[in-house]
Amino acid sequence: MRATQSLLVKSFLERSFDELKRRSSIAWNLDAVKGPSGPRELYDFHSADSVSSCIVMSDKLIGGSSASHLDLIPSSSASSPPHARFYGHISTSLPSDRLAIQRTGYAAFRTPDQPPTVFGRSVWDIDPYSYLALRVKSDGRAYYVNVQTESVEPTDLHQHRLFAKRPGQWETVLIRWNDFVRTNHGFVVEPQTEILRQRVYSVGIGLTDRVEGPFELCIERVWATNQTEETGTTQETQQGQLKNRKGEKMQW
Repeated sequence: MRATQSLLVKSFLERSFDELKRRSSIAWNLDAVKGPSGPRELYDFHSADSVSSCIVMSDKLIGGSSASHLDLIPSSSASSPPHARFYGHISTSLPSDRLAIQRTGYAAFRTPDQPPTVFGRSVWDIDPYSYLALRVKSDGRAYYVNVQTESVEPTDLHQHRLFAKRPGQWETVLIRWNDFVRTNHGFVVEPQTEILRQRVYSVGIGLTDRVEGPFELCIERVWATNQTEETGTTQETQQGQLKNRKGEKMQW
């Protein structure tokens, strides 16, 4: 006998009760005044459901030839927890039957839309935190972290380079929430607006370097934190791939 989907996923009332407990805890512990007592888990990739629920994309949506996949890799040792493997192949070939398409070569994934509660659409309120933290193992390619929030333009994304210092090894990457740049369809938009930290919808990772060949990035979890002891911050000034509409590259 197999459990139905409704039994596998938290019910509307359960999610609403969890959200009520979270809000009550913030008020009771005076987090807004004293600051949060610890980091806040946003998403982990420890189960088949958490991985299969993510949205995986590539330029195949517009006729391109890039391929992207997201699979669960079970734990093999204490130093290798269960995680998601984001992998595939980047191709810059243009579709022969769509002459309007002049640019291909990208792949991405993001966390799923959060289910609603009695309080409305579920969001992550990360306002008490300074950093987004990601536990990753990178191949060293130029990945971007994409954050979607409530915005006037639904297609806006806040982006920042994922600067991995130890390719091929597990590491924690920290990014200041205030350092994300608002973009639309890959271009930096002006005027810039601060990320709406009270209403974060999803977090994802994309590869848009347009370098042909295979790619692989492993990710174990994502969380909000104020702690910087493990790896320090990622505030080096480096040149990324993002450009404004004048074609000028951004400096991080």
